[in-house]
Amino acid sequence: MPSRILSGDELIAQVMEQMPEIAVFDCDGTMWAGDSGKDFFYWELERGFVSPEVERHIRARYEGYLNGQVDELTICGEMIQINRGVPEAKLREAAREMFDRLVKPRIFPEIFELTRRMAAEGCELWAVSSTNNWVVEAAVEHFGIPAERVLAATLEVEDGIVTDRLLRVPTDELKQVAIDDVICWPVDAVFGNSMHDFAMLEKAVVPYVINPNPDLADKAAELGWSVYKPPAVRG
Repeated sequence: MPSRILSGDELIAQVMEQMPEIAVFDCDGTMWAGDSGKDFFYWELERGFVSPEVERHIRARYEGYLNGQVDELTICGEMIQINRGVPEAKLREAAREMFDRLVKPRIFPEIFELTRRMAAEGCELWAVSSTNNWVVEAAVEHFGIPAERVLAATLEVEDGIVTDRLLRVPTDELKQVAIDDVICWPVDAVFGNSMHDFAMLEKAVVPYVINPNPDLADKAAELGWSVYKPPAVRG
């Protein structure tokens, strides 16, 4: 059965009719266009958050990721580990400023409306992302998702200072692992845009594919999943 391509109104109506008790949203590419993790990475490098030596190293590593030489899980961890020794408050302030300036204009209004309506009806909303928690927590408060319901790339913090000890990097199957570990309950609806979200989409009672990458679009067509393509990113 081919996937069903929904309009924005149809997406909202279908979800609200289902009225999930628990829903999980991927962030980058699903709630807004683009990659806020990459945006923040370059934002902080340009503002001298790390030493020139660390900057040269991590830029080379990121180029390796873009060329397929460094995997997703590894680079998502390394992109936040460069902040070892930085006060967490400084990172949160920078993340909020970056999001407001660069990413907020790229929010998909239909997803914004949907999440606000779901929250108003008592749905327990969660955000799962391989982007750092400073950015994700600043971002999803706009959607009615509290910081305590964010599962993102996270470092341990001691006395207000960021360490390089990774607590979580949810990507690919590790997104579903984080859901199993923290949420513990079956998730009624999951929203995602890429194959990095496939494991959690597959486990949802109802999966919703938003702004899909080509490989996920093919998979959604194969499995008959509902698809929504925001007007802002339609070709």
